[in-house]
Formats: sequence, C-alpha cells, structure tokens
Amino acid sequence: MTIMNIGLVGCGNISPAYLNYLQGTQSVRIVACADLLQEIAEERANQYGIENVFTVAEMMKSEKVDLILNLTVPASHAAISLEALEHGKHVYSEKPLAISLGDGKKILELAARKGLVVGSAPDTFLGSGLATSRQAILEGRIGRPLAASAFMLGGGPESWHPNPDFFYAAGGGPMFDMGPYYLTALVHLLGPVIRVSGSTGNLKPDRKAMVGPRAGSPILVQTPTHYSGTLDFAGGAIGTLVTSFDVSGGSTLPAIEIYGTEGTLLVPDPNQFSGEVKLRRRDSEEWETLPPIFESHGNERGRGVEDLVQAIAEGREPRASGALSYHVLEVMHAFGRSSQEGRHVAIESAAELAAVAARSLSTSR
Repeated sequence: MTIMNIGLVGCGNISPAYLNYLQGTQSVRIVACADLLQEIAEERANQYGIENVFTVAEMMKSEKVDLILNLTVPASHAAISLEALEHGKHVYSEKPLAISLGDGKKILELAARKGLVVGSAPDTFLGSGLATSRQAILEGRIGRPLAASAFMLGGGPESWHPNPDFFYAAGGGPMFDMGPYYLTALVHLLGPVIRVSGSTGNLKPDRKAMVGPRAGSPILVQTPTHYSGTLDFAGGAIGTLVTSFDVSGGSTLPAIEIYGTEGTLLVPDPNQFSGEVKLRRRDSEEWETLPPIFESHGNERGRGVEDLVQAIAEGREPRASGALSYHVLEVMHAFGRSSQEGRHVAIESAAELAAVAARSLSTSR
C-alpha cells in the first residue's frame, strides 16, 4: 500500500474533522502542520500527535511532505495551492478551488505541467447518502431524469461562527460557501452543467456578528447574499438552485429533489455524508426509504484526500478532482455573470469534465 505524507496548512475550525478521519486511514500520514498563527498550529500538533510544526515556507520546502492539505480561508486557497505545486507537491484544497476562474485555471495548468494531482472539497458526495442516490438513478428507479430542485436557505453564519467576516468577503456568500456542496451533488447525479441563468442580490446588507469576541460588531458585506437560478445539464435535465443567507425564519423546502419520468428521488443534505434517500414511484402515493449501499459514520471529511492518494497509486483521476471543482467554480461565477449581463451563460468546462469522466470510467474498467 502506498503511504503518502501530508502537510496541513490552515489549522482552523475545519481541520479537526479532516484530522479525525485521516488519522484513521492506512494510506495517509499527517507529518506536519502550519498556520499563520503559530500557537494554533502547535495546539493542533499537540492534540493530534503531529511531529512537525512548520512555517508555510518551511512546509513547502520540506522533503518530508508529499501532499499539501490546504485548509486556509478561501482568499488564500489559490496562493497556497500554486506555491505547493511549484515545490513539486500534490494538493488537496478546501472549497472553493480558487476565488477567480483565472486562478483556478492556473492551478490545473501548473499541476498538468508538473505531472502533479489536484483535488478539492467537497467530498461529501463520496458518502453513503449521495452514493445511494446516484445508484438509484443509474438503476433507473426514477426513469429518465427530467428536472431537479435544490435549496440552501438560512440566516447566515454570523449566528454561530466567532469570526464570520470572511463569509461575506470575495469568495464567500451563500453560493461560494455552500453552493459547492449542492452543485457538486447535482453534477455527480446528473452530469455536467452546460448553461446557467441567474439573479443575485444583497438583500440584507446590514449585518452584525452575534457570537464570540466580535459580538455586536458590524460585518462588511462584499458579496451577494441571495442567488437564484436555472441550470441546464448536458443530459437534458433542468435544475433550479437557490442559495441564501437572507432567510431568517427557516424553510421547509427540501435540500435536493430529482424528478424523473417514473418517479421522484428525495436526496439528503449534500453537506452530510449520510442521510435517508427516499423514492416515490409514479404509481405510488407513498415514499419508500432506500437502504444505503454502504454505511457512512459521522463527519468523514478527508474521504477525498484518501481517494486522491489511492488515485495517484492507481494512475487514475481522483473522484473529488480539480476538474470537477473547477467546473463547479465556473458554474458559481456564471450565476453572477448572468445576473449582471442579463443573459444565459454557457459553461465552457462542461466538455472537459465529460472527457475526464470518460477517462476515469475507462481506467476503472
């Protein structure tokens, strides 16, 4: 078995979820961690028994590290990933892959030139909930998929996060923060998106931190806080997606539903690895719960890293690939472009993603 040494950059709130999962795998060894705040890196190292605490510069130069796990804030994703690739290291990044499409392209192009592999969150689609949903569609349980709807509606992270400002900076907002989960799930279930139309707005510009040391302090909102739009999929299905930080009273809308010629599939929360998958057939008035095709246990963030390491050993494309993440990034940007320009926006990466999927299928055979 190939064992890959990983250096973690960014030891904040999300890092324990990755560390808890990855320390239970056989193909990954966390050998070093780094953070802009040295004391946070030292705290994580002590907590998880990580032997090296480096600066970011030391991490990049270290021969002990094969792969950089990039868990920095979105504004730093591209810079850290590009630096890692320049130093000959594979990369797995938190979502989004980058804030700008230009930086996303640079990451993929540099990785290709250097023969390195890039992966990116989210990897929740590798859990039992979305895997069971995908199998149901492939088995024809709902017939031919015709349409889909997806909703992520909430009041914003200032109600629970101690430092919510970055959620409202460039690369934040409900689309860039939570959209990757929903879009990755939809692409996993229905294939690439070829066209987007959307409307965006900042409907609640006056916000304050509600918890932590900054409670009561104003938040500078620099990104849309409500997105609504339509997705045209290469396979012919039409989807509706709404993401919002402007819904204060809660919602009863489903996370994701897929509608087919023979029935409807109720898909669990794509921000989770498990969850009930429910099917209602065309000739039935009852919902049935489908048994999971395997069991997921709690928060399994790190599945994508584990798969990337296995993919490198097997010479295949990782499932949570850079190509998939770039496609999702282009779709997210298309909502804003469509709203600003008043037109449909074609998704250029759809053909490449389809080609990647075809290569992966050929390799797996």
